[in-house]
Amino acid sequence: MNSVYSVGKNRCSLDIVQAVLFIALVRCRKTKIMYGANLSFHQVEKYLGFLLGSGLLECDVGSGYLVTGLGREFLSLYEEYLVRSNVLRQEVERNTRDRLQLESMCFNNRIATIQTMDKKDDFE
Repeated sequence: MNSVYSVGKNRCSLDIVQAVLFIALVRCRKTKIMYGANLSFHQVEKYLGFLLGSGLLECDVGSGYLVTGLGREFLSLYEEYLVRSNVLRQEVERNTRDRLQLESMCFNNRIATIQTMDKKDDFE
């Protein structure tokens, strides 16, 4: 499972929804979702309530949970979102490196020029 966040960061609610829906692609019980998505009982109750209410997940009489068509659409859109987010993050990182390189070229050369001029003054 990919994430927008780097290692060591907490998951956002969309990451948790994606994990729950991914697990429920095959009919499963609440316990499997809880352990598979690494959620507490309270958290799994909350997310299952949200997902059932929004129509992303359905529950049958045997307490089996299964992703709906709308849930599958969410998973597809979420994957596209992750790809775009990662591309944007890489672009921002590249932009930051380029800016630092440009600043270094401007200001390090200026410092070197000033230091060279100071040394010339010492000799004159």
